[in-house]
Amino acid sequence: MSMFIRPSRRTLLATALCTALAAAAPFAQAADAPITLMVGGINKIIYLPAKLTEALGYFKDEGLNVELQSQPAGVDAENQLIAGAVQGVVGFYDHTIDLQSKGKEIEAIAVFCKVPGEVEMVSTKASDAGFKSMADAKGGKTLGVTGLGSSTDFLTRYLADRAGVASKDYSLLPVGAGNSFIAAIKQDRIQAGMTTEPTVSQLLKTGDARVLIDLRTEPDTVKALGGVYPAASLYVQNAWADAHQAEAAKLAHAFARTMAYIHTHSAEEIAEKVPRDYYGSDKALYVAALKASLPMFTTDGLMPAGGPETVLKVLAANKPSIKGKNIDLSKTYSNAFLAAAAK
Repeated sequence: MSMFIRPSRRTLLATALCTALAAAAPFAQAADAPITLMVGGINKIIYLPAKLTEALGYFKDEGLNVELQSQPAGVDAENQLIAGAVQGVVGFYDHTIDLQSKGKEIEAIAVFCKVPGEVEMVSTKASDAGFKSMADAKGGKTLGVTGLGSSTDFLTRYLADRAGVASKDYSLLPVGAGNSFIAAIKQDRIQAGMTTEPTVSQLLKTGDARVLIDLRTEPDTVKALGGVYPAASLYVQNAWADAHQAEAAKLAHAFARTMAYIHTHSAEEIAEKVPRDYYGSDKALYVAALKASLPMFTTDGLMPAGGPETVLKVLAANKPSIKGKNIDLSKTYSNAFLAAAAK
């Protein structure tokens, strides 16, 4: 005959505690462990707030030990986040929507840019041959993106579709950013491609490429995409933020201070804070690129009104996995950590 023995209250509590600890384990950190943030190309001006916050000492002011790492393509950075190798990513907000469609909950807790800051550049050779608008990508043109599945991928597909160019009429080639993008343009491996500052200014200075579509300003972005498009941001796993609310609020506050700094200091003053290898031997070019980029930054790190809806519209246009899903935008960003930090 079997006998049922009722567990004691102490046993039940111990079991519940072990279960809770096991559930939290993927997000557990030692008190003095660094918070690692992966940046989708740390020397890109769109991601300037990452290095600038470190240089200004704002992470330390918050009592945070933050380690910055660089990964050229945003899609690779998001994979690092999902794997738990890093605690946060400085990348495009649109990844939070894309990942929710795949069952992953990621949220932006500080938004740096209200527009993409990207530019579709066309090689001078292709431009002279008649590539004057996105509609001219038809006919087997090759368009460069940082990586397949990246934000440049999403945006390029949308711009081509809006210009009436079917996906079968062009091809996408992942060419990274910076020097590798410039090489792809010069070698005619791509006839056009999407990149950011300071690469844009470098190509314009050498005459190797021209601007086809400019997403660095709010008016141009609204014209091309139909609304503001929150882009560069700090995003984390929702579960990590829930388990580390104090750290999340401190990170958000540090970045909000940086956004205020950007809007109260000149491009020359900001350039003094970045590493020399960001501008190499042409600091004047970097400052000029920075001046052209400053209007794209938010002043406070908050999500711009209507932005998430524009991003969802752009992604749904060319991603069936998103178009058919009921995306809960409220889970893709949070202003609460900035509000908590302000208190």
